[in-house]
Amino acid sequence: MSILLAAAAATLFGIGTYLVLQRKLSRIIIGLGLLSHGANTLLMTSGHGGIEPLIGVEGADMADPLPFALALTTIVITFGVSALLLAMAFRSWVLTRDDEVENDVSDQRVARGVIRSREIVDEAAAEQEAERADELAAATAGEVE
Repeated sequence: MSILLAAAAATLFGIGTYLVLQRKLSRIIIGLGLLSHGANTLLMTSGHGGIEPLIGVEGADMADPLPFALALTTIVITFGVSALLLAMAFRSWVLTRDDEVENDVSDQRVARGVIRSREIVDEAAAEQEAERADELAAATAGEVE
């Protein structure tokens, strides 16, 4: 039975990793959920070696309570991260009507070593101002016609 649960955890880890590497934020959220389920399955498999630990019961074949506590911690952390990612996905949908994670040009330039961080901030601010001016001009032109 533990081999079957270990295989299930490995499958959940594999599918979750594949989904986390995708470009859609909804797939990333589902992948994170699968990764957490895989971690919980692995923790429960590793900790279930005997009977449940109860107060006042002595015995050598009791299960270790630490993996169960770690599984509860995993659930709480996953809930918080999922809530944050869902809020980000909602905000992305409101702004762009799409949940695709786009490449950041500034990050690519930093990775190549082309510009320094101070130049990135100045350039990003200039790009944002130019985009706002273009949007304002387009909105004004639309109202005039």
